Amino acid sequence: MSRKIEFNISDIVLTNMMDEDSDFIPIITDEDESALDDLQVPETLPILPLRNTVLFPGVVIPISVGREKSLKLVREVYNNKGMLGAASQIDFNVEEPNAKDINKIGTVAQIIKILEMPDGSTTVILQGKKRFEIEEFVSETPYHLAKIKTLKDVRPEVEDNEFKALVSSVKDMAIKVIKYSQHIPNEATFAIKNIEGSSFLINFISSNSEMKHQRKQKLLEYGDIRERAMKLLEILVKEVEVLELKDDIQSKVKTDMDQQQREYLLHQQMKTIQDELGGSPNEQDVIELEEKAREKKWTEEVAAIFQKELKKLERLNPAAGEYSVQLNYLQELLDLPWDDYTEDNFDLKHAQKVLDKDHFGLEKVKDRIIEHLAVLKLKGDLKSPILCLYGPPGVGKTSLGKSIARALNRKYVRMSLGGLHDESEIRGHRKTYIGAMPGRIIQGMKKAGSSNPVFILDEIDKVGSDFRGDPSSALLEVLDPEQNNSFHDNFLEVDYDLSKVMFVATANNLGSIAAPLRDRMEMIDVSGYIQEEKIEIAKRHLLPKQMENHGITSKHIKISKKVLAEVIDKYTRESGVRALDQRIAKIMRRVARKVAMEEEYDVNLKVEDLKEFLGTETFSREKYQGNEFAGVVTGLAWTSVGGEILFIESSLSAGKGKLTLTGNLGDVMKESALLAQEYLRAHCNTLGIRKEAFDEWNLHVHVPEGAIPKDGPSAGVTMVTAMASIFTQRKVKKNLAMTGEITLRGKVLPVGGIKEKILAAKRAGIKEIILCNENKKDIEEIKDVYLKGLTFHFVDEIMEVLDIALMKQKVDNPLSI
Repeated sequence: MSRKIEFNISDIVLTNMMDEDSDFIPIITDEDESALDDLQVPETLPILPLRNTVLFPGVVIPISVGREKSLKLVREVYNNKGMLGAASQIDFNVEEPNAKDINKIGTVAQIIKILEMPDGSTTVILQGKKRFEIEEFVSETPYHLAKIKTLKDVRPEVEDNEFKALVSSVKDMAIKVIKYSQHIPNEATFAIKNIEGSSFLINFISSNSEMKHQRKQKLLEYGDIRERAMKLLEILVKEVEVLELKDDIQSKVKTDMDQQQREYLLHQQMKTIQDELGGSPNEQDVIELEEKAREKKWTEEVAAIFQKELKKLERLNPAAGEYSVQLNYLQELLDLPWDDYTEDNFDLKHAQKVLDKDHFGLEKVKDRIIEHLAVLKLKGDLKSPILCLYGPPGVGKTSLGKSIARALNRKYVRMSLGGLHDESEIRGHRKTYIGAMPGRIIQGMKKAGSSNPVFILDEIDKVGSDFRGDPSSALLEVLDPEQNNSFHDNFLEVDYDLSKVMFVATANNLGSIAAPLRDRMEMIDVSGYIQEEKIEIAKRHLLPKQMENHGITSKHIKISKKVLAEVIDKYTRESGVRALDQRIAKIMRRVARKVAMEEEYDVNLKVEDLKEFLGTETFSREKYQGNEFAGVVTGLAWTSVGGEILFIESSLSAGKGKLTLTGNLGDVMKESALLAQEYLRAHCNTLGIRKEAFDEWNLHVHVPEGAIPKDGPSAGVTMVTAMASIFTQRKVKKNLAMTGEITLRGKVLPVGGIKEKILAAKRAGIKEIILCNENKKDIEEIKDVYLKGLTFHFVDEIMEVLDIALMKQKVDNPLSI
């Protein structure tokens, strides 16, 4: 095997000085290249594996030969004045290459000289003649011998201007590589400029470039010289870009160092001059700070602290580390809007108009804002309430903050609390620490530029705690109207008045908010939207926004309410409108594509076109599944994305009274099933069920969609009804759903999420709903449009539920008394 020695273009020039007896050809012209093509080559050649280098036709390279096989090969070929095949190894780490380790494409070579080096190694000077392809190896001893097929390079018959420009570009790029490279001497530029043959120039540069041998092998395999030149140019251009970037970086570093030295000298000179004149280096900073302080409207306490800290700055040396800390602290004091307030807009009709324009629905929140404005208008001063808007994602909780700010004519600031773990993010760091800064509350006030902005605390339910402190506890002072008039930030070390700030928090899940923090906020439920509200939101807000975002106008697409209703039903399943917004954006992208490609389509989007625009239906609508069988009951459930209906199925099988529960149920739901069974056992006579039936039959209760975890007490009445239905074999009324917690004594208790559950019932086509009597107050707070088409049954006892839910027909039931 052969190994490439340290070699570059200058070595080629030195090789020219060898004796004239050798057949060495230093420079080859186009005419000589044609002669090489006609060179007669034996059908069988000894193969010399090359490590980490590739030989090209017409190019001379020195290689160091160390393996016994290779030494024997080169000496026999040289003595017989024959030829050999030089082919590179696929992996140059292989010490004893087999036939599979050698590339099939190589170059026929002639040995010009064998040199015995002083260190005992042998160097062979090879000159490439023409390319060949190995057809098969015929022997591996005493060295590799293969049957070959010569390959002819395809050259342009007449070098057109394009080819000449290509060759010229390759030459220019190679010269640039030499210019930037530290490993190639500048004399190599002279050698490249004096090469006459186009093909030889390309092969010469390909062979001597500092690229990996795998890339060189790829270049050798191109039979078309024009194509080989094009690929070589791409490689050289990338190499030049890297070298230029490297050179530019080094120049910039040197320039930056020179600039720093220059600034240092100038500062030293300035310091000397100022000391001679009796001035102080920080005098200008102090003057600027004093001028800004005169314009500030702050309390005497803050003014005194500022003057004290300013005098401390005057005594500090500008070169000291504390100087920049002190200067930064004073600038933070000046940047805060201590007594700067924006004037509230007390036009309540204007405020109502803004809120109605920006958000459809959300009447509770709007009424609360209008009430606050009314009190503020009459009293002139009111500690700002801490509102917490909670509800599922996508219902407009965060965006509502902007509308409140617009209605009040206040500045708007938003701070995301999701994933916050460090208490200092709220309270700030001590100013003595390196990199200290105020907390995000104070930074928000600085950003607002007024002391009475609308401040949104987004995702307050996702605040965490760890070894760095508990941010929830730090928020207690911020959100307490009795304390936040003197909020203490560790960086400022001065109390800041937050009492005029209108804080609005948002949350998805109240259960994950710390109880003391929840107690300081006024909870406002922002529940989901019914289909009619979603249609209006889409028409008023989502469609115009997405049309503008995608460059679409009303002449390009028209979407009716019927189509929007179909999109809501079949392609979204949420309480909010975020997924609906994404589906409308998808429609607009498809329309934009058709408009841009000038395709014909119907401007009036139809229901049947939705499959083309949005694909196959994502969701099948939750529908009531009927009452063909006893033991199947429809329940209502609350989820983080709104309400859903669920089905509870029960069946009996001969056994010993075993109760089986399936469907990924939580502990609370399992307890509801046990309560239901015990209640039925205790009241079996009232329901006409034989007492022995509970010990003779196994009961299996299943809640479908077993992959989804389910828990909570609100399925209690549904469990009782399902069990009573299967034991009595009385079917459940059509189009009926229920929700409510049960007790062992047979009481029905109220549950939450009533509005979401009602929306789910309406989507599923339910007509009657059974609720606890205490949930009547929740129904009274819901607008009539939500309740249209529904009949409510309010109950206190489980027996009332069973009387309403179970049909009265007589059935042949072996379990009856």
